[in-house]
Amino acid sequence: MRLTSEFWVAALIRRIRGDNGFAYLAERGSGEAGAIFIKKRLASQNFHEETWELYTPAPQSAYDERKPDERSFILSLSNADSEACEKRLNAEKKFDSDLWILEIEDIADLAPYISIVPDPYA
Repeated sequence: MRLTSEFWVAALIRRIRGDNGFAYLAERGSGEAGAIFIKKRLASQNFHEETWELYTPAPQSAYDERKPDERSFILSLSNADSEACEKRLNAEKKFDSDLWILEIEDIADLAPYISIVPDPYA
């Protein structure tokens, strides 16, 4: 049985914060089944220079048959500025307005926290 989006996001926030990272719920979507998008701020020597990674839900074709209930993500944008991320998220909101947006900082690698799969269309 798949966890609700609300439960899954709350658990991820607790895990990130438990490891001294920062996780912020930027937008709350449908509690039951809203799509989850994750923005991860990349470390930078220049505080004013923000670069991000954007993880989006993986397409069904990328799911592991052995773990059909596990949420999987693909890296959609890398080393992107905030404007590029917002442009992509706004396009997604036009298609699906009940999505979740989670912003994460101070975590070097998300792989221990989420399932990241290769983009099947890349």
